[in-house]
Amino acid sequence: MKIKLLLLHLIIISTSIFSQENQAAEDTLSVKKEKKLSLNVDIVSRYLWRGQCWGGNYVAVQPMIEYAVTPKLTLGFWGTTNFKNDYFYADGTPGKGYQEIDLYVTYQLNDFLQFQLWDYYWPSVEKVTGIDNSFFNYGNDGVKTVDAMLYFDFSEGYKYPFNATISTLVAGNDFRYDSNDENPKHNYTTYLELGYTFTLFEKSSIKFLHGIELDPVIGAVLNNKSGYYSYADYDKVSFCNLGIKATKEIDLGKAITMPLSLNYVHNGATQNTETFGKNFIVAGISFSY
Repeated sequence: MKIKLLLLHLIIISTSIFSQENQAAEDTLSVKKEKKLSLNVDIVSRYLWRGQCWGGNYVAVQPMIEYAVTPKLTLGFWGTTNFKNDYFYADGTPGKGYQEIDLYVTYQLNDFLQFQLWDYYWPSVEKVTGIDNSFFNYGNDGVKTVDAMLYFDFSEGYKYPFNATISTLVAGNDFRYDSNDENPKHNYTTYLELGYTFTLFEKSSIKFLHGIELDPVIGAVLNNKSGYYSYADYDKVSFCNLGIKATKEIDLGKAITMPLSLNYVHNGATQNTETFGKNFIVAGISFSY
């Protein structure tokens, strides 16, 4: 009897060790398979950035590539184009054709705080008098800006899933001028944004409704004296980005997902919104790997 109990005890111990070894091997394999390269393509009904409409009411394609150098450090590329070759509308209003190429780096400081540094480059699609499209021109006649950001994200693992962005332009074409339109000085234009995430229909019997997210957002530019935010107030705090976005992610398999989104944005600025208006609805479809 004692021999049987001893054998049973040994079998249980062996099974436990074998399971632990299998789990350790799976964890190691998971780490090895951790994806370093991420690819994404967005197709949106128009390009809207912080309540600013760029490129009019035309469909835009926006590719993104990210590479994780380390678990905390990521390098990225993002671009947008609406494939329009004319910068001006027929009535002379600017903003028809638009393209942008951004390079960025992110560093995860802790589980909720990320530092980001973005290099914006928005070359005009046709020659514009007084504008220099050179890639390395960060002067007041250039089309380059550097944006330093702190991004707080409590959307996972926290009781209140909110996020916040503090963005300051630290270099490039962000200059204010005196009353004689002279003596350019860097303005350090700063933008603040607060968002929240609601996950809906988690208990619904309709499977498609599971995982739908609703993200309201409030964004304001604090010191827009340089007019960098073209469709916002220049002389006071401007709540240019008030919106709500619905998103549903569809898993296509093979590590490919297809998020669908519908976004409503209201630009609350009291001035400089005549060109494109104050209210926007943007539909989008993405393919992510």
